[in-house]
Amino acid sequence: MESLVSESSMPATPVQGHSLVIRGGRPLSGTVDVKGAKNLATKAMVAALLGDSASVLRDVPDISDVWVVRSLLEAHGVRVDAVEDGALRLDPSGAVSAHMEEIDAHAGASRIPILFCGPLLHLLGQAFIPDLGGCRIGDRPIDFHLDALRAFGAVVEKLPTGIRLSAPGGLRGANIELPYPSVGATEQVLLTAVRAQGTTELRNAAIEPEIMDLIGVLQKMGAIISYEPNRVVFIEGVDRLSGYDHRCIFDRNEAASWACAALATDGDIFVGGAKQQEMLTFLNVYRKAGGVFDIAEDGIRFRRGPELKPVVVETDVHPGFMTDWQQPLIVALTQARGTSVVHETVYENRLGFTRALVQMGADIVVHPQGIDAPGRRVPRRKLEQAAVINGPTPLHGADVQVPDLRGGYSYVIAALAAEGESTVRNIDIIRRGYARFLDKLTALGADFDVLG
Repeated sequence: MESLVSESSMPATPVQGHSLVIRGGRPLSGTVDVKGAKNLATKAMVAALLGDSASVLRDVPDISDVWVVRSLLEAHGVRVDAVEDGALRLDPSGAVSAHMEEIDAHAGASRIPILFCGPLLHLLGQAFIPDLGGCRIGDRPIDFHLDALRAFGAVVEKLPTGIRLSAPGGLRGANIELPYPSVGATEQVLLTAVRAQGTTELRNAAIEPEIMDLIGVLQKMGAIISYEPNRVVFIEGVDRLSGYDHRCIFDRNEAASWACAALATDGDIFVGGAKQQEMLTFLNVYRKAGGVFDIAEDGIRFRRGPELKPVVVETDVHPGFMTDWQQPLIVALTQARGTSVVHETVYENRLGFTRALVQMGADIVVHPQGIDAPGRRVPRRKLEQAAVINGPTPLHGADVQVPDLRGGYSYVIAALAAEGESTVRNIDIIRRGYARFLDKLTALGADFDVLG
């Protein structure tokens, strides 16, 4: 592999421009390590704003979403220093209100600024949210966030450039029930309630492992949080919080992605740092699809069995099958003998990425209104879609454009599984959630060049 552009020279925020030229048809084999979860690290960094002393976050992934949050924190006067490899020290003692132009410039395509609201309202009495970006995978309204903040007593003012919030009377505990167990809205409530006056009861909360890890971070800071098995969380507000020292939970989305890469390319990949408990649901589906895995204390080895088998999958909130897992899995299912069905119930546009797989030779039909099928376990939602995948179909090289984070990774894996040469454009988006992505591909024996 001769790279024309080094990974370290690529931009810190996702932009269009860089492409991968991939020569496929060879199995991926070797070892990759996964670090802290994107969906925890960025939120724990925001939580540091709540402390009256510095925090240390360990196993922070080297991804662009982390760089965005670091820039936003620094724009607000938080000092962020790398204290050792993969560890950041975050000191909020100099926190100030940032200019909206700075917030808008640093936020880029990230949706993380919405989670700054609660901590900034406690710290400064005001917050600003620019127009939010993120992956274009469906409707990701911030109404859940704003409704929760209003329940705490925040005043929301919509401006042409974004949303300004204030809390003239301070924030008070509230009784909140989410219409859907949204991860982002649950994080919003947690980050706001811990310093609000009184007790907050949150019903229909998300209970993903990353949420539990964030609760652990906040408890280390001095928060009082308890939860019940029926998605109810109680938060007793406290007067002050201190800094934390915390090691991030591993990134189960990245671990599952490399597992699917082994399945799709008929490879053999050891994912260092992966843990069984947080991946139980994924591992069950992986085994049903003909995958083989060996669980060790320091990671999980993934490979393909004698034959890939069709499966029926319904995405759902935890403890269901994650929506982030279905895209790389669909690539592997194009090589299974028979008909697989993936019901996407979380985001309405997340199956749009399959058009490029069809261009590469896959036999996939997307049903925009979903499919009524016997044995469905996840309640149907109006926004759901379904993909029917018939296989096995040989994949061939193509010229494709990355649409979003997980879809982009899936295109790369499809290109590596395909015969011939492919060009995957706009790969910088992948760096939002996959640390040292190109280095790991090289370590696994992928044959590619970087252009841009």
